[in-house]
Amino acid sequence: MAEMNLLQAINNALDTAMAANDKVVCFGEDVGVFGGVFRATSHLQEKYGRDRCFNTPLVEQGIIGFANGLAAQGAVPVAEIQFADYIFPAFDQIVNETAKFRYRSGNLFDVGGLTIRTPYGGGIAGGHYHSQSPEAYFAHTPGLRVVVPRNPHQAKGLLLAAIRTPDPVLFLEPKRLYRAAVGEVPDEDYELPLGEAEITREGTDITLLAWGAQMEVLDRAAEIAEKEGISCEIIDLRSILPWDVETVTESVLKTGRLVISHEAPLTGGFAAEIAATIQSCCFLYLESPIARVTGLDTPFPLTLEKEYLPDHLKVFEAIKATIDY
Repeated sequence: MAEMNLLQAINNALDTAMAANDKVVCFGEDVGVFGGVFRATSHLQEKYGRDRCFNTPLVEQGIIGFANGLAAQGAVPVAEIQFADYIFPAFDQIVNETAKFRYRSGNLFDVGGLTIRTPYGGGIAGGHYHSQSPEAYFAHTPGLRVVVPRNPHQAKGLLLAAIRTPDPVLFLEPKRLYRAAVGEVPDEDYELPLGEAEITREGTDITLLAWGAQMEVLDRAAEIAEKEGISCEIIDLRSILPWDVETVTESVLKTGRLVISHEAPLTGGFAAEIAATIQSCCFLYLESPIARVTGLDTPFPLTLEKEYLPDHLKVFEAIKATIDY
């Protein structure tokens, strides 16, 4: 075991994957000698050479188009989009090519070895072009996996699983936790299951559900709620697509209440999909309406970032309102 922050865990996962399989290559804007804007790929070019870790032009559509071509020929590309906000020029390649490659050929060919890494979310005073959470756009696209880790241990295990799964994966990294989240990470190679949520805290009165950076927010809200005598069960969804309906359903059948939190805006956010599914599965067991605590329906503001983001106090207010309904 070694103590790592989330960035170091991602770097370690890439190193582990590249050492185990010489078909794994990583590339993106400034990922070579510079190590990327956040240094997630530091020293990989030194270790594996310019053929396996290299810079690309500043063209996101080109990065993913190139990655699709590599993956179609049997390589295992790990493409970095510098910020999740920059992924939209590559949207056509991801949703119309990456996601449909296998389907359109009747499984004769695929790009299943492709992983797209990108930092998402607010908390670093990045303003409206460096703070967005675009997971819901891609959750609407059959053929992709969408994965979000919450801490260093999860980041390494989920990223290794993402690189090795036979499906294309969008791997969203909570950038505000890159250096803030620190924890014990096994030195050895390991994988964590994709598509499975994890109950991180057992409780009986209400279920709290989130992913990525919002997990820390839920933990703080639950601590306040516990002082009020409210027992919170917390679930880390981990995979947005596919998502673990069974685990969430079983928890809500037990507690009768659900609060979902994400940084993305309310309208069309993935919490809406979860709420619709869970109310259809648990309607007769619900003690109150399913609550959503999310970002606002505005562009991500620079000076009002704290007001925009769903924090532990907003989540606690939703817990109280749900309990008192």
